[in-house]
Amino acid sequence: MHIKPSASIRQNYNEIAALCKSSGEPLYLTKNGEGDLVVMDIDSFTRREKMLKLREELLAVEEDRMAGRTGVTPDELDSYLESIIDEVEHGKEAPI
Repeated sequence: MHIKPSASIRQNYNEIAALCKSSGEPLYLTKNGEGDLVVMDIDSFTRREKMLKLREELLAVEEDRMAGRTGVTPDELDSYLESIIDEVEHGKEAPI
């Protein structure tokens, strides 16, 4: 985890951008010693959002399973998950 004062974004934008891209992690900015903002590069943000969406979908499927509702076959699910993983790893759009 990286923490910097908010003034550094104005003074060292290129350094902060490089740090975000190289680490792939968010950078926490503080103002007057308190947490204020989180900054991350767009690729990491997009990957994180896709993973969160996948987790939400998996949770919904598990809730359906627990409630006795049927969904897709294990082979269909495996194919879908592989396409999501491929999308995250290679930036390709997965078929739905």
